[in-house]
Amino acid sequence: MALQVELIPTGEIIRVVHPHRPCKLALGSDGVRVTMESALTARDRVGVQDFVLLENFTSEAAFIENLRRRFRENLIYTYIGPVLVSVNPYRDLQIYSRQHMERYRGVSFYEVPPHLFAVADTVYRALRTERRDQAVMISGESGAGKTEATKRLLQFYAETCPAPERGGAVRDRLLQSNPVLEAFGNAKTLRNDNSSRFGKYMDVQFDFKGAPVGGHILSYLLEKSRVVHQNHGERNFHIFYQLLEGGEEETLRRLGLERNPQSYLYLVKGQCAKVSSINDKSDWKVVRKALTVIDFTEDEVEDLLSIVASVLHLGNTHFAADEESNAQVTTENQLKYLTRLLGVEGSTLREALTHRKIIAKGEELLSPLNLEQAAYARDALAKAIYSRTFSWLVAKINRSLASKDAESPSWRSTTVLGLLDIYGFEVFQHNSFEQFCINYCNEKLQQLFIELTLKSEQEEYEAEGIAWEPVQYFNNKIICDLVEEKFKGIISILDEECLRPGEATDLTFLEKLEDTVKHHPHFLTHKLADQRTRKSLDRGEFRLLHYAGEVTYNITGEDPGAVSPRVGWERGSASPHVCSLPSGFLDKNNDLLFRNLKETMCSSENPILSQCFDRSELSDKKRPETVATQFKMSLLELVEILKSKEPAYIRCIKPNDSKQPGRFDEVLIRHQVKYLGLMENLRVRRAGFAYRRKYEAFLQRTKIFIRFPKTLFATEDALEIRRQSLAICIQSWWRGTLGRRKAAKRKWAAQTIRRFIQGFILRHAPRCPENAFFVDHVRTSFLLNLRRQLPRNILDTSWPTPPPALREASELLRELCRKNMVWKYCRSISPEWKQQLQQKAVASEIFKGKKDNYPQSVPRLFISTRLGADEINPRVLQALGSEPIQYAVPVVKYDRKGYKPRSRQLLLTPNAVVIVEDAKVKQRIEYTNLTGISVSSLSDSLFVLHVQRQDNKQKGDVVLQSDHVIETLTKTALSADRVNNININQGSITFAGGPGRDGIIDFTPGSELLITKAKNGHLAVIIERLHWIDREKLCSFILACQDEETGGFADRPGDMVDPFHTLFGISGLSLLGEEQIKPVSPVFGMPEVFWRVNVQPELVN
Repeated sequence: MALQVELIPTGEIIRVVHPHRPCKLALGSDGVRVTMESALTARDRVGVQDFVLLENFTSEAAFIENLRRRFRENLIYTYIGPVLVSVNPYRDLQIYSRQHMERYRGVSFYEVPPHLFAVADTVYRALRTERRDQAVMISGESGAGKTEATKRLLQFYAETCPAPERGGAVRDRLLQSNPVLEAFGNAKTLRNDNSSRFGKYMDVQFDFKGAPVGGHILSYLLEKSRVVHQNHGERNFHIFYQLLEGGEEETLRRLGLERNPQSYLYLVKGQCAKVSSINDKSDWKVVRKALTVIDFTEDEVEDLLSIVASVLHLGNTHFAADEESNAQVTTENQLKYLTRLLGVEGSTLREALTHRKIIAKGEELLSPLNLEQAAYARDALAKAIYSRTFSWLVAKINRSLASKDAESPSWRSTTVLGLLDIYGFEVFQHNSFEQFCINYCNEKLQQLFIELTLKSEQEEYEAEGIAWEPVQYFNNKIICDLVEEKFKGIISILDEECLRPGEATDLTFLEKLEDTVKHHPHFLTHKLADQRTRKSLDRGEFRLLHYAGEVTYNITGEDPGAVSPRVGWERGSASPHVCSLPSGFLDKNNDLLFRNLKETMCSSENPILSQCFDRSELSDKKRPETVATQFKMSLLELVEILKSKEPAYIRCIKPNDSKQPGRFDEVLIRHQVKYLGLMENLRVRRAGFAYRRKYEAFLQRTKIFIRFPKTLFATEDALEIRRQSLAICIQSWWRGTLGRRKAAKRKWAAQTIRRFIQGFILRHAPRCPENAFFVDHVRTSFLLNLRRQLPRNILDTSWPTPPPALREASELLRELCRKNMVWKYCRSISPEWKQQLQQKAVASEIFKGKKDNYPQSVPRLFISTRLGADEINPRVLQALGSEPIQYAVPVVKYDRKGYKPRSRQLLLTPNAVVIVEDAKVKQRIEYTNLTGISVSSLSDSLFVLHVQRQDNKQKGDVVLQSDHVIETLTKTALSADRVNNININQGSITFAGGPGRDGIIDFTPGSELLITKAKNGHLAVIIERLHWIDREKLCSFILACQDEETGGFADRPGDMVDPFHTLFGISGLSLLGEEQIKPVSPVFGMPEVFWRVNVQPELVN
């Protein structure tokens, strides 16, 4: 028989066995070598296709290296037994064509390279042959490719399954449901440009012929807070941008919309309206076509778009306060559009947005809302409209997918294939209630994966008495119990706090959590944390140690690192726009909508909204279940659904956080491999049995192949005859292979050592072939070492010593690194911090090295004012008129004659220094009349304002004392432009005490502070001395006292050998005051460290 081969477009060579039978793939090199037992090309053999075959299967490094090698060759799929590991390539690899589908259709799992289609085909064939429901569970982080995998699975079934008797409408609806749900339920996040913001489980029904005849979708917890608020760099749901970008002009005009997303408050908060990877215009066309396929009429599409537009108009609805501080709607145009789009009365909607209806003892009362409450009501209405519309949309799709032949006999024999595409584990800089629910969902699915794979199989082996060494793994049941346990779990405590009478807040919920679960090893708060951990935990946050890592949740909904404005300004408008603050855990869990808003929406003439807001809600006295409880119950139902089916697993991995093709972030992937439990899964698969079907199913499938015992005996006899010759053949081939490998390895090692030695001998010579290998090795080693030891901040002056050949390059790299760190630091400085640094720099210029108590002021921030508005008498504010107060501080004024101290307030305005006594302005010194400021060089807090005297009627200079003298003088000097007119005097200060009379202040060091009038008529100031210790000795003491584990310091010398006694010959406690160590930030130009010492001067060198 002649050998027939054929080259197919993928570059593979196939052997034609029979014109009407499937072909076998072969390899081509040095001619054609036909391999009938495998369909693998050379490219497919990169690494191992199944981690079970990995030689060093216990090594995580070998596991990741195999992933890397295959990823570099665009081989993104690898098996762990029946589990498929998928790495997101972030680009289209052209491996999902119809030709690829045919290649994997009806082929045994291991005959072809790993692929998503192989799993899809295996699941489908098991569903048909065993008549048992199947489920494909797709898991992974956000951005790992779960949604794309679900779409490809649906595409495979739609293309390869036989068409039902009544046409292929169901297949088309299954496919077209995806773009609609993605448009309304997906959005761009920091991790993923098409992130699912809801959970989805889809059941596809197949008849006895294997044709899809129906489907059903379950959705879980839409992230509706995204409608009104997005983090920086994120977008709202896709549908808003698609409508604005792709909608027809007539449609937009009818809806009252314009194309610019920047015109809508709900679309600009993330400041990311345009995304390079998203084409909203073309996506709109796909969605518009899909709505028609899934049985939407033109009227339903119009009603749906009206609701989408109404959400945008709600976001642009503004309020203003009247004389009684009650909110009033100021945007009549938006109200007019809302009235038409929502199908409600304008006056009713206006009242519902600005008032709250309260029913007390059977009576209805209307309570007006303030600006913040009105903004909250508006946003709550927008979220409720969108989330209920999404639920209606899912129900509409389900009606379209439902089997139309429920009464036929074939329907009763249908089987179901489930596809789970649910949001991945999320860790953001700011995590709120939504991330808590999403990560709880991932914990439940991880627990299910553990039970169905790692746990159940090992328990089965032990139950059957099979010798088995248990594989250890982390069982996250402890975390699931922490969240969902009755009465003691986080959800139960949250519900209890939401439902209890009295003043319940997010912080009281946190306090109750701390009291109930404070001893749980996976729970932490600011109160429960140690000193070091508290720095990373705000008082309104708690931290959970999930199976995928630590996540810190903010219960108040406010970003602790940012200020959330309550009042903003509309673009192009002069009226303020009030923004409601982000909701906390309690608000989001309650998810309450004011009663009159519900009544208004129940009266809507929009057919969709009339179904979303049922009037039965108004008469139902029962309090609805909280969001967390609803989500928990739906998750438990989902777990039961998945347990009832035969599972298949696809574990998706994200190769990098920047969504770049070809980039393989080993640290990120190692983290995912660890928390997904892939290594444990591999060890169980490697040690376990390859074939683990139940006996009944095995017997049913295999007993037909051995009809007569003599067939089995004949087979065994034939094997026994050939056993020895086969063993010798295999042994000789394998020994030859090992010998060749060993010889090649030795040859390579000898050549490498020879080249290295030659290069070392000629290392100082110019580059040549003999030393190139060594020089390149030295350069590479230095650069790799430099990468690991780069300075971490601008103050770190360390730098590895370069080899002679890289000295010039090393200096250039060092300069670039320094400039880069300076640039990063400068960019990170906020305007407020920049002003603080500028003031500190001026203080350093004036006082550094000149005034003794200056170092004490360095670590203390200058604040904008030391007196609140309520501490300044209204009469003083009235006297100042329109002059703003730039700074205010309490001071003590000493009389010019008797030096009697009197309490005063010092106010700085743009034009003058104002001295105030209670409600009276005692003295106003214009900056033009301020000739200078005098202060001593010691650690006192007195200063003198020198005033220009034009005649004898004017008052003299002013003697003042301030507890914040450095801050006060710095701000005064900047306001009056007198930075160069501050005089720091040694010993005494002379000032003008009155007409023709001068006063003198004498400053003397002493043991304690004393200010009094001396016998000679001078003002005598005795100041406590500050003594200084050598900086190097201080640093030595700090390092010796510091605890290596906690970073803290010993409480008493008895805790350790007192290094201060070693350095100075005296006890450390006798030297140190109440504040032992005061490190000063070098940002302000003061790198010294000082201690306050309460001893005699002779004790300190």
